[in-house]
Amino acid sequence: MFHLIQKSNMDKTLEMRVEELEQMLFLTKNVLSFDEASKFLNLSKSYLYELTSGNLIPHYKPQGKMLYFEKVELEAWLRQNPIKTQAQIEQEAQKYILSNRPLKK
Repeated sequence: MFHLIQKSNMDKTLEMRVEELEQMLFLTKNVLSFDEASKFLNLSKSYLYELTSGNLIPHYKPQGKMLYFEKVELEAWLRQNPIKTQAQIEQEAQKYILSNRPLKK
């Protein structure tokens, strides 16, 4: 019984190590497959397909069938439409007020 528990723990450790290695490899890739892009973006495959079919996300079809994605382009896509913080909005308002103040006579 102890031997089975010990083997089970070793299997989990091996699985965890393999998973960590896969994750490290994934992080070093520049071009991602459809499945990898789905995981990277944390989007469902159906929604990612919808984005690609509508040409709403940058992607490549080298053979006309398989979809591939550049990680850098996906990161840029994720960063579109940033929401400003309250501090940024206040700073812009101050700049605007100071630069558009009429001159006193």
